[in-house]
Amino acid sequence: MIRQKKISTTLFYSLLFLNCCFAQKKHIKHPFYFSWGYNKEWYTDNDIHIDQPSLQNNYTFSQAQGVDKPGWTTGIFNKALTIPQYNYRLGYCINEKWGVELNFDHTKYQIPDQTLHMTGTYQGITVDSMFARTPDNLTYQLNNGANFFLFNAVRRINLYGSDSSKVKIQALLKGGIGFVYPHVENTILGKANSPHFQFGGYDTGLEAGFQATFYKYFYLEYTNKLVYAIYRDLKIYEGTASQNVACYEMILSIGAWF
Repeated sequence: MIRQKKISTTLFYSLLFLNCCFAQKKHIKHPFYFSWGYNKEWYTDNDIHIDQPSLQNNYTFSQAQGVDKPGWTTGIFNKALTIPQYNYRLGYCINEKWGVELNFDHTKYQIPDQTLHMTGTYQGITVDSMFARTPDNLTYQLNNGANFFLFNAVRRINLYGSDSSKVKIQALLKGGIGFVYPHVENTILGKANSPHFQFGGYDTGLEAGFQATFYKYFYLEYTNKLVYAIYRDLKIYEGTASQNVACYEMILSIGAWF
């Protein structure tokens, strides 16, 4: 009896919540939106673990520096739109304050020239040494995308204007969890893999910024974002690579309501 009462109470409050959401949703004439934009990234230093059992390799590059590859450094709009680091958003407003969003960032990750600290086992021999990275001895990159997918909750805070205004400005707060789907391409100590896309692990992120809507249908959005991605079992020559990556992004997008 007590259990039935708890279930009834839960159903009542769930229906009440849904009623409130849909009651507010009817005031939104164009609840869906889509945007396209470009991004710039900065990565924290991180450890890259290499495991190649058949080669008797199990070692780590400690605190490796990673950089992005924006793609616009040779000019603007002189290449395909999907070659630079792009992003898109597809979302739905539940009501005037809350929404949900599919959030994708096509980011790129590369290891530039640097001195790396290598510890572990290489060809069955224990190593703890430094060596200078060059394109000949180490090309490690997620160059066709580190590729962050997130499923976000979105909070909107109105700052200026209304739905009937020519200009409406809102603050945005976003947060969610998702997965990474990188393109893995590397040559590690002379051993090259077969470049490929794969499911690579999980990520989580927080994003904040501003959105200006013009004439109800079109908008410009600028945000800053923090992402933490856990890459596991990335396929390399005769083995796998793993790393945890923290990233700060600046993102500028244009979009439309429909």
